[in-house]
Amino acid sequence: MTGGGPRVAFFGSPAFALPVLDAIREHFQVVLVVAQPDKPVGRGLKLTPPPVAARAAELGLPLAQPKKLRGNAAFESTLRESGADVAVTCAYGKILPLSVLNIPRYGFLNTHTSLLPAYRGSAPIQWALINGEAVTGTTIMQTDEGMDTGPVLLQEALSIAPEWTSLDLADALSVQASRLIVQALSNLDGLSPTPQDETLATHAPMLVKEDGFVRWTDTAAQIVNRSRGVAAWPQTTAFLGGARLKLAGLSVTEGSGQPGEVLGVSEGGLTVAAQEGAVLIRTVQPEARKAQPAHTWAQGAGVARGTRLDVWEPTRE
Repeated sequence: MTGGGPRVAFFGSPAFALPVLDAIREHFQVVLVVAQPDKPVGRGLKLTPPPVAARAAELGLPLAQPKKLRGNAAFESTLRESGADVAVTCAYGKILPLSVLNIPRYGFLNTHTSLLPAYRGSAPIQWALINGEAVTGTTIMQTDEGMDTGPVLLQEALSIAPEWTSLDLADALSVQASRLIVQALSNLDGLSPTPQDETLATHAPMLVKEDGFVRWTDTAAQIVNRSRGVAAWPQTTAFLGGARLKLAGLSVTEGSGQPGEVLGVSEGGLTVAAQEGAVLIRTVQPEARKAQPAHTWAQGAGVARGTRLDVWEPTRE
């Protein structure tokens, strides 16, 4: 359904952005959807549209998937001719040049999943969990040419449940962002931009595979928090004799020993010592095999009390 208010161009790509697009559609007219180009996916490398592009096609919304934005006169013309009063970005994945930002009358609003200026960048959800934050939130900001540096228009905190992974937190923030963007679009002329305090800025860079590697020289809480943060990707990886093991179902437990030392194996899982405390691991997936209960894997692999998992440490942070 569409209603009154501003005509909106929506820029987004992954599934996270779908609830935000749907919420905007319920209240306003979406005149253009812009998503990343289709990409090869899976073993067959089948060219597949990102979720937002697929939803736009399904709904019959005008869709553009430019390979680049800078110097793209054809795309700028498309955006201008759409008649959009304002544009909204949600996990779009590209930096917007000034020539594009200046086209809609109200510019671009961005839904960012942190309390800016904290956690600027592409992975705020993941780093908030890795760093053990208890609170994060959503910021609706006016987009400028920087990386999440524009003035804040709306902001709302969200408590992080101790058991949440990046998947759970993304779901909660998507709901929050959907509500806040509708609030912002309903009051474009009444919003008061507040500049960000640059001295408080922190960064949340894109994750790399090594961010999922267990550091047994961290505390047990730090290991579990990292596992929560990398649950979607790259997931939690440990090593035994150089072989990779995917781990899941990690929690803090009692125990002490050398970092990486197996303290016990039971039907409840595998207990491994950290620098401080211990971690209970419920599921292990060896390379090229299916995931299995940790105690089942341990019995088959000859892993028992006293076995020591490889202690991996980053060459740099």
